[in-house]
Amino acid sequence: MELDRRSVLRGGLVAGGAALASAASPALAAPSLLRSRPVLTHGVQAGDVTAGEAVIWARADRPARMVVEVARRPDFRGAVRVPGPYLTPDTDLTGKAFLRGLPAGTELHYRVRLDDSAPVAGRLRTAPRDRRDLSFVWSGDLAGQGWGIDPARGGYRIFRAMRAVDPDFFLCSGDLVYSDGPLSATVALPDGSTWRNVVTEEKSHIAQTLADYRGQFRYNLQDEAFRAFNADVPMLYQWDDHEVANNWYPGEILDRPGFTEKRADVLAQRARRAMFEYTPIAVRAQRGGRIYRKISYGPLLDVFLLDMRTHKSPNTAGTEPGLTEGLLGAEQTAWLKRELAASRATWKVIANDLPLGLVVPDGANQEAAAQGDPGLPLGREREIADVLRHIKRRRVRNTVWLTADVHYTAAHYYDPDKAAFQDFDPFWEFVSGPLNAGTFGPNTLDATFGPQLKFQKVAPYANASPAAGHQFFGQVEIDGRTEELTVNLRDINGTVLYSQDLFPRR
Repeated sequence: MELDRRSVLRGGLVAGGAALASAASPALAAPSLLRSRPVLTHGVQAGDVTAGEAVIWARADRPARMVVEVARRPDFRGAVRVPGPYLTPDTDLTGKAFLRGLPAGTELHYRVRLDDSAPVAGRLRTAPRDRRDLSFVWSGDLAGQGWGIDPARGGYRIFRAMRAVDPDFFLCSGDLVYSDGPLSATVALPDGSTWRNVVTEEKSHIAQTLADYRGQFRYNLQDEAFRAFNADVPMLYQWDDHEVANNWYPGEILDRPGFTEKRADVLAQRARRAMFEYTPIAVRAQRGGRIYRKISYGPLLDVFLLDMRTHKSPNTAGTEPGLTEGLLGAEQTAWLKRELAASRATWKVIANDLPLGLVVPDGANQEAAAQGDPGLPLGREREIADVLRHIKRRRVRNTVWLTADVHYTAAHYYDPDKAAFQDFDPFWEFVSGPLNAGTFGPNTLDATFGPQLKFQKVAPYANASPAAGHQFFGQVEIDGRTEELTVNLRDINGTVLYSQDLFPRR
């Protein structure tokens, strides 16, 4: 069956945050005036895929028009051709096509052309409207602690393992780039061998300009395994700290070596724009779009992507007795409560870019919610307690929290019977990462919400390189018939280290 061209075109297509340029613009010269055809420079990506919509991303080597073809067949028979945006220097030659009216529960093939250039193909599966098997993967932290792309070691090879499990989508839990993590050409390893990084100009120093931040994303997209993964697996993206700077918060004045621009808010504005330009997120930077959002993936799954950075309070000891808006802010908290209560999906996956019960130090201060005081909620814990209380009182069933951030993998069961604060229903939080960064851990668990350690896998020493093999991702599978949800914590080779089956409560 061919695609319905009218339904695919419904709603039109727009550029990623920039107005469409005029076809008569001198910057968009006719192809006949160019000495060669334009080229797609960094592969293709899809993102924020729902039952009927998707975002398609691409980047050109020069100003050109982006055209997307969509088909049910890999040979593109019966494809719908959709004119996309002009890609201009204003967005660093990146662009997004917003497809609407797609058929639900369908594997679709797409390819992107620039004017009359050779196409680059990808595929995606739209969310179903019926109960059927679902699968997705999650992780975070790419190119951190000095570990970039080493081609001789397979580059970002964890993406091959994630691609092999054939997920419906990838939930990126943040730190997709390390803007504050310069790379050196070589790093000596404990076994006497040498890690050899690909190094670009932007990755040779701390990012501070818009061009620097754009270069962070381009760097990762040089990796062959990452590009192949992006072409096959749509992304749901949320940010954390390293898109800007380690442990930053709004209003911070950075007193750190290497920063000549010390206002975190100025840096965050530049990083945010680059992030929106280089990821297939259905957000436009120039419209002030929010990062937190809900993606519905059929009757079995709603994914709630949080933004625990934009509204974050300053990092302190974390023991303030009256703090009520430390991570999410009032508007996002109200949105989360409202959307959780309204959700009719069997499973509500909450993607928290900072863990709930793990103590994450920032020097003598605290970065996340937990602060090591096992008593009643203080500081940012009060905001988390408010959300957990709401979930219980509104009888929101089957919440699962997924995070990365701490550079190891773990499973935590939150038990109110073992907690200082007990006004919540029990739930699970799973941690998995990094993708390609230094491995650390374990962090201390704070007893306020009663987390029980069920599993953890950490590095044998701090900042273990990807060559040591301690890189992790998580996989979620939902059985369409029984609605059982299974979480698998996997290593860099895709080997299952731990598995937990969860059964829905009614």
